[in-house]
Amino acid sequence: MLAPALQKNDKRAGAIIWIFSVVVFLLVVALGRYKLQVNLGFNVHIFAALNAVINTLVSLLLIAALVAVKSGKLLLHKRLMLTALVLSVLFLLSYVTHRLLAGEARFGDANHDGLVSDAEKAAVGATRMVYFVILSTHIFLAAVILPFILFTAYRALIAEWPAHKKLARYTWPLWFYVALTGPIVYLMISPYYR
Repeated sequence: MLAPALQKNDKRAGAIIWIFSVVVFLLVVALGRYKLQVNLGFNVHIFAALNAVINTLVSLLLIAALVAVKSGKLLLHKRLMLTALVLSVLFLLSYVTHRLLAGEARFGDANHDGLVSDAEKAAVGATRMVYFVILSTHIFLAAVILPFILFTAYRALIAEWPAHKKLARYTWPLWFYVALTGPIVYLMISPYYR
């Protein structure tokens, strides 16, 4: 087993994790109501594409980290997971930037008028329902997974391996699902960006 990287302080860590998680959640919710009217001279949807790339990399890192830990390569597992965490922070910054600059796109809005007409709904058919199922599960799990990720990482960083392993059994598949569905949502919605 690896040595602790942090000194244990559950009360302080819990407070930091919950405050950070709530602030991130409230920030993302608030962003749904605002759009900055700024012309940066380039297509701001580059941030959405970057988000998809980051999520894809996080998915691959999570798989590699799972393989590493199952193979007993604990230091490699730790490095891969920390890299996934750092990329997730970069994702969050890029996501916030995209939401502020691009606003909301509507699935099926082929003429980009901000409304989805009956004809546009008919044109996408059942794909619209598939999109909303993937999107809603992605959003819900993305909203609740952050404190689980941070508590799981904290247990590893203080070398509480049984608690880390117990949390990771739930955290890993949920985090993987969120990371994997992010690029799928992007591929489905990107044709409807203005």
